[in-house]
Amino acid sequence: MGTESSWNGRAAPTRVGWALASLSLATLLPSLGTSIASVGLPALMQAFGASFQSVQWVVLAYLLAITTMIVSAGRLADIVGRRPLLLGGIALFTIASALCALAPTLGLLIAARAAQGLGAAVMMALTLAFVAGTVPKDRIGSAMGLLGAMSSIGTMLGPSLGGLLIAGAGWRAIFLVNVPLGMLASALAWRALPNEGRSGPGRSTFDTPGTVLLALTLAAYALAMTLGKGSFGLLNLGLLAVAALGVALFIVTELKVQTPLVRLAAFGDRMLTASLAMSVVVSTVVMGQLVVAPFYLSRALGLDPATVGLVMSTAPLVATLAAVPAGRLVDRFGAQPTMIAGLASLVLGTFALSSIRIAFGIAGYVVPILALSSGYALFQTANNAAVMGGATTNQRGVISGLVNLSRNLGLITGASAMGAIFAAASAGAGATASAPSATLLGMQVTFRVAMALALVALGLALFSRRAGAKRKDLA
Repeated sequence: MGTESSWNGRAAPTRVGWALASLSLATLLPSLGTSIASVGLPALMQAFGASFQSVQWVVLAYLLAITTMIVSAGRLADIVGRRPLLLGGIALFTIASALCALAPTLGLLIAARAAQGLGAAVMMALTLAFVAGTVPKDRIGSAMGLLGAMSSIGTMLGPSLGGLLIAGAGWRAIFLVNVPLGMLASALAWRALPNEGRSGPGRSTFDTPGTVLLALTLAAYALAMTLGKGSFGLLNLGLLAVAALGVALFIVTELKVQTPLVRLAAFGDRMLTASLAMSVVVSTVVMGQLVVAPFYLSRALGLDPATVGLVMSTAPLVATLAAVPAGRLVDRFGAQPTMIAGLASLVLGTFALSSIRIAFGIAGYVVPILALSSGYALFQTANNAAVMGGATTNQRGVISGLVNLSRNLGLITGASAMGAIFAAASAGAGATASAPSATLLGMQVTFRVAMALALVALGLALFSRRAGAKRKDLA
């Protein structure tokens, strides 16, 4: 308490600025860690003489570590304090990055990537949690917009920076570059972030059974959605069954333990539940666009790989440019109106993509992407501000973890489910259909589904707004 209050006064704006700088870098690093490794997979196949199925675990191990541990990281921060855990997470990410660069075998590289993912999970869980405690309420939207922009920059920067590093210094450089960035993030966090302390007595125990169950459940779900490249077999169905059983056991466990990892009563808050559900749905839509678009641009429009990459950079670029203005709109008009505007734009973008024609050319793809990506930036910024602005001090870590978890689950689901829809629709065009026309049909069907999902998210936003209005009337 004393630390937060000490931020009031003349030094506060400068201190807040340094804090946002440290949180921005801690937000950029995890997204950069994902995108920069993806571009290095061909080089890793050649360096280790391995198959694609083997080297893809360099990416999957990282994503699985984040997905399985992000809620637990947030909860642990609520117990031991956010500042020391964030510093530890940055240190783990930095050391693991160095180990990735030094790895002599593919197995050790994958293990180091898993450790790097654990550090990334801590950073992702705590950056949002810190905003509510360090930034004045009238600037939370702008701060969320800044962090959203940094996440998009990391995603956008990864392929180009990774390509340059691999061409100039080899694959080890794409991991080594994180070391000085991690050291800088650690120094900034040490200097600027407040020591908020622990949540208080009575909440000092960690829910180990719940943590293990949740981690295993999320790992089963993530593997079910990633193995098999979108085609579901008996293994995928078995893993989904394990995940469903894990959910049931987790709920029973959380109802029995004295200090649960996740307070299930929190899901009685309709606004929180709706926000998490919307995050899953919207992330599924956005990931579907990232999975399907390369096939449409290359097979239907006949673009070369370099042009495909250039055209696809439109989406993260628009999201980056829109994120900071989105934060200002949240501060001025409120989270709910901004969120609804963003989802309406998402609906328009998906509708346009579902009606796309080859004759429209590149513009037929880029124009809808402007609406889709700017809508996503508006939604993400407003949703984060709404959820974290309403979180209590001793639940900020776990709520932040849930927000990031919902996004990751959506990304995993989108990569698998939307990819499977595209493949099935393209194959359904018939053997006589040309490759461009079959790809076009797959694109249209996929985005009809995406539009339906976007409409569901918009309905949830309108529902949560009415629920919030009723709650204010009752108060």
